[in-house]
Amino acid sequence: MRRSVVSFGKIVGLVAFVLIGSATFAQSSLKIAKLKYGGGGDWYANKTSLSNLIKFCNTELKMNINPAEDVVEVGSPDIFAYPFVHMTGHGNVVFSDAEAQNLRNYLLSGGFLHIDDNYGLDQFVRREMKKVFPELSFVELPFDHQVYRIKYVFPEGLPKVHEHDGKQPQGFGLIWQGRLVCYYSYETDLGNGWEDQSVYNDPEEMRRKALQMGANLLSYAFMIL
Repeated sequence: MRRSVVSFGKIVGLVAFVLIGSATFAQSSLKIAKLKYGGGGDWYANKTSLSNLIKFCNTELKMNINPAEDVVEVGSPDIFAYPFVHMTGHGNVVFSDAEAQNLRNYLLSGGFLHIDDNYGLDQFVRREMKKVFPELSFVELPFDHQVYRIKYVFPEGLPKVHEHDGKQPQGFGLIWQGRLVCYYSYETDLGNGWEDQSVYNDPEEMRRKALQMGANLLSYAFMIL
């Protein structure tokens, strides 16, 4: 696979963002999507999470996000229609070379990917994101990074939603030329915190913190458009 972004591909991506973004803003509504990937992992996990996050952002921050989440495949040109794409799951992830190149083009053209480890995703997503950015590695973001304070302030970084191995939650990023293009939440289960309260019976305070952190990520993604 060619690791560098082809200029034409980047231009196409930018044009797609401008055209689709203009149409979207003309309709006064943004759309976000869940990422569908191969390998057998449950990309479809947390069925109520994005809809609740959208509702929270629209209510609390007066965003105008379309209430219906979309699903987009890694290799689809449709990915360029979404300023924010969310990825989750518990198991294996596999990107083909073409899919990795498409995801790279998307991220370098202004897109934003949030990866949320739903426990068991870590080893696979790190391997596959190396196909996307072989020259980058995930770095832990400092607590004064903008994602932790753009709307709601998290002075100690990610909130802890669910326990797995007793580890502290960590927020990692892939940074391209000074821009955070991918945020990876680990050992927290943000998406679980966004789910309907009846799914996990989490305390409302915990759910609210998870939703606030999700709102920060969306706000950051929309800011860098």
